Amino acid sequence: MNYYILDKTNIIEYLNSIENVKAYFGGDNLSIDEIGDGNLNFVFIIKSEKNKNKALILKQAVPYLRCVGEEFPLNRERMTYEIRALQSFSEKTPLHTPLIYDANEQMSAVVMQYLDEHIIMRKGLINEVIYPKFADHISTFLAHNLFKTSSLYLNSTSKRKCMDKFNSNTELCKLTEDFVFTFAFIEHETNDIYAKGHESAKKLFEDEKFKKAVLGLKYKFMTQSDALLHGDLHTGSIMLNKKQTYVIDPEFSFVGPFGFDIGALIGNLIMSYTSHMAQETEITYCEWILDLIEEVLTKFESKFLDLWNEQNESALITSTFIKEKELNEFKKEFMLNILRDTVGFSGCKMTRRMFGIAGVEDIREIKDLKKRDKAIKHTLKISKRFVKHYKEIENIQDVITIIKGDK
Repeated sequence: MNYYILDKTNIIEYLNSIENVKAYFGGDNLSIDEIGDGNLNFVFIIKSEKNKNKALILKQAVPYLRCVGEEFPLNRERMTYEIRALQSFSEKTPLHTPLIYDANEQMSAVVMQYLDEHIIMRKGLINEVIYPKFADHISTFLAHNLFKTSSLYLNSTSKRKCMDKFNSNTELCKLTEDFVFTFAFIEHETNDIYAKGHESAKKLFEDEKFKKAVLGLKYKFMTQSDALLHGDLHTGSIMLNKKQTYVIDPEFSFVGPFGFDIGALIGNLIMSYTSHMAQETEITYCEWILDLIEEVLTKFESKFLDLWNEQNESALITSTFIKEKELNEFKKEFMLNILRDTVGFSGCKMTRRMFGIAGVEDIREIKDLKKRDKAIKHTLKISKRFVKHYKEIENIQDVITIIKGDK
């Protein structure tokens, strides 16, 4: 099938060519609405006119940046990697990945479950919603998808095949290299207008120790091929309610360092915390976010190690190679390095959101500028310490101590 751009005039014809979709709707007349508000792709909701509870999502990449238009060309193959990541995640964590009805790499399109009973996590956090099962769900998602695409689980051939499937996602990796690790830390035309003349921005751009540490983390991002990553795992890429959690939008997926996805998530939770602290939200909610961060990190480590302890053979280890005592020491050191990288990447992710091109609603939408500045300064205090001192972290409690400002 040759590629063409889908719109309201041709989507129904396209959907009628897909047996799974035809079976789902059972011949009902369909309504089409564009609902996407993201930067990259077009997203449509397809509903049965007979039964509004019957609905699916269609997402397609076009050969340009959606939020700008055709004057900003962007390879539509980004959807190829999103499709492949969704398929991989579905195999390993089906309870936390939307159900796929059709995936067409030629059309750069995917048709999937409509999560009508779920909201974007960022919105829920802003509205002070508590999600009692989230830490358990997301730690399962992270542990299984990271471990089972790594050399700790796969044999050498399978691992290299995984790398071959994902590591040509060069355009979106380059976007991360530029906007997460570079432009947001210097005077740059893409930065938020709020950065101009802002004292905290000036101090950040002049912080050479910070930039030196960022270079080390950027190099890890560019060269360390640990496992398949979502690539942009923030609270805007999670849809949930109090019972279920789904991870969406993995178009930035590639094979990279273990700590990057975990760090992105933790950084976004911390920004929710600093936002609520600045706005003087009820302290019990702020404390819940802190507890959530600790629980995510603790449960991830436990589940990852449980999976590793069940695995005797992999590309890395042959069962007779090393004695149990030394292997356990190696695992302990290995997990500490993941935690340290998590902290470093988290710091980069938080810092870049303060003045870079893409802020977070938690902070940028604070109307009271004094409170907004308070949130920015609090975030930068944590994030700079994370970046400069991530190699000194010894345990999860060290992370919480820095966030709370006790260290």
